[in-house]
Amino acid sequence: MLTLSHQLRIFVAVEPVDMRKQFDGLWAVARDHLGEDPKCGALFAFTNKSRNRLKLLYFDGTGVWVLAKRIEQGRLTWSLGSDKRKLTIKPAALTMLIEGIDLKDDMQKAWYET
Repeated sequence: MLTLSHQLRIFVAVEPVDMRKQFDGLWAVARDHLGEDPKCGALFAFTNKSRNRLKLLYFDGTGVWVLAKRIEQGRLTWSLGSDKRKLTIKPAALTMLIEGIDLKDDMQKAWYET
């Protein structure tokens, strides 16, 4: 379980990303495609085309973190905002997304078991 500060800014890349990308590739997507500085202290979330994989990129001031999760059943879902490149969400929303909550309909996925 991740504990995230309520002040943490989180950007979700709306378009799918090649999950073979690691530190430098995800950094470049955050900087060039999303238009954000990865050193700003924000967390960046990336998914693949089928949205069954999630990677998080975070710079903590001393180095870069990349966390990955593979969803065994179902897929990650969220509502689209006005920006077609990125979605800004709150830490609680990221926690719900990781825990199996459908952010589009605010309900728990059928595949999620507690």
